[in-house]
Amino acid sequence: MFVANIAPHALHNISTMAMWLFQDQPVGWDPISLWKQMGFIARSVVVILFVMSGWSIGVMIDRWMAFGAARKQSRAFAPAVAGALRDGKIDEAIKVAERNKKSHLAKVVTAGLMEFRAHEQSTDIPGETIEASKRALERTEAIVHAELKRGLGGLATIGSTAPFVGLFGTVMGILNAFKGISEQKATGLGAVAGGIAEALVTTAVGLFVAIPAVMMFNYLTGRVEAFDVEMDNSSSELIDYFLKRRGMRRS
Repeated sequence: MFVANIAPHALHNISTMAMWLFQDQPVGWDPISLWKQMGFIARSVVVILFVMSGWSIGVMIDRWMAFGAARKQSRAFAPAVAGALRDGKIDEAIKVAERNKKSHLAKVVTAGLMEFRAHEQSTDIPGETIEASKRALERTEAIVHAELKRGLGGLATIGSTAPFVGLFGTVMGILNAFKGISEQKATGLGAVAGGIAEALVTTAVGLFVAIPAVMMFNYLTGRVEAFDVEMDNSSSELIDYFLKRRGMRRS
């Protein structure tokens, strides 16, 4: 009997609560509706994140094209310059390097060859020929390394800070949700829809910007390290060539 008496009251309370929760207009969850429900601060956060995303994508494309060109020209440059040096034609090797200006190996080898030729042909330049060529190679390696890493620092910054920028928008969205509850004196979905939209969108956009930036930064850094190894090897081989050439001239 007791259960039979309270059952109608429980059903009435449940239906009343459901009507109270969903008393507002249906909330749209498509991108346009979410944007309309967001406040000024959340919109600013999203705009900043999209600017960061555009900048990072630009760096990715620029480095991808630069690394691709460097790899392609280096593959053509290496056998051509090796053949010229094998025949003792330093001028021809320099011309081959100048035709492959996007190659990281060509930039390094050109500096070493020009320094060696200048010392070899002139008696007015003081200093040891091999040591001078080695220093020229080291200087050029440092310059080329800096050129290859251009933009990667910003990419790392975006990858590490984008989630926190999105988190700022998330916090502001939660605050706006509580503000909606306070102003409307209700806890219906419509009262907190704007704040929820801000929290969800800014969090998602922050992760969307950060994850590709971190992945591409790690990948591009690996490519730069591989290029550094190739430049070091080329410099060592060129110094060995200079030593052999000097030994042949003395004999």
